[in-house]
Amino acid sequence: MNEQENPVSFFRFEDLRIYAKALDYTNWVYDIVPMFPENKKEALGDMFAKASQSIALNIAEGSSRNKAQFVYYLKMAKSSVRECVVYTEIASKLGVMNDEQKERSRNQLMELTKMIGSLVASLQRSVSPNAKDDDMDDMGDIM
Repeated sequence: MNEQENPVSFFRFEDLRIYAKALDYTNWVYDIVPMFPENKKEALGDMFAKASQSIALNIAEGSSRNKAQFVYYLKMAKSSVRECVVYTEIASKLGVMNDEQKERSRNQLMELTKMIGSLVASLQRSVSPNAKDDDMDDMGDIM
């Protein structure tokens, strides 16, 4: 593959598959929230959208830190995934999300959880207890 086919982003987190998946999930949430009844959009829809955004935001923020801090931000992203699981269940119980949407949401969230877990494990394996880690320039091996 030549450089024109696979350009490297200036912001390294944009090259992470987990970041792309998080954006896909946020876009999906933004697609379904307008279907919520007006009285549920502001409270439930806005919080659901914010939690979904937080997944990608934490991945982006953590990627600029050292590996230990990146792991912390990835764990925060995982917490946001769990929030989205709860919002999915609430939306389903209130009848503003059908069974197909609920299943799709849960499947995407399970995939995000697995991907975050794998990235955390990879980062933790690559850090030796005595190693000094000032930046994430060597992220290429985990993308």
